[in-house]
Amino acid sequence: MWEYEHSMQTTAAPEVVWRLWSDVAAWPRWNDGIETITIDGPFAVGTMFTMTPPGGDPIRMRLMELVPGELFTDEMDGGDFVVRTMHRLEPAAGGRTRIIYRTEITGPAAGQVGPELGPAITADFPEVLAALA
Repeated sequence: MWEYEHSMQTTAAPEVVWRLWSDVAAWPRWNDGIETITIDGPFAVGTMFTMTPPGGDPIRMRLMELVPGELFTDEMDGGDFVVRTMHRLEPAAGGRTRIIYRTEITGPAAGQVGPELGPAITADFPEVLAALA
């Protein structure tokens, strides 16, 4: 398994961050790592979406877990590996909100794919979280 986690605190209320997350079509406005994105239905468990990074190939993903106002998890199934990214909001001291992104790569090929693909996926987490915050 390969894993990486990054978090940042913000004064933004959880519902403000949640509104940004649940408006999938608007993700490119605050996430420079997305050139285009389309979602095949509502922001709900089971819904598929296609995200294209700048200059990259489209990536097909599914929303796997969703607790409104608190967290969502998306997943990309690569056959012999799976990439899961958890996006979570937690209360922090002083009325602040902690935004947490955690990516895990699992499966038979994770040991080989993880060290190469993982850093490419998570490299922009600090900038993405800063934009959200």
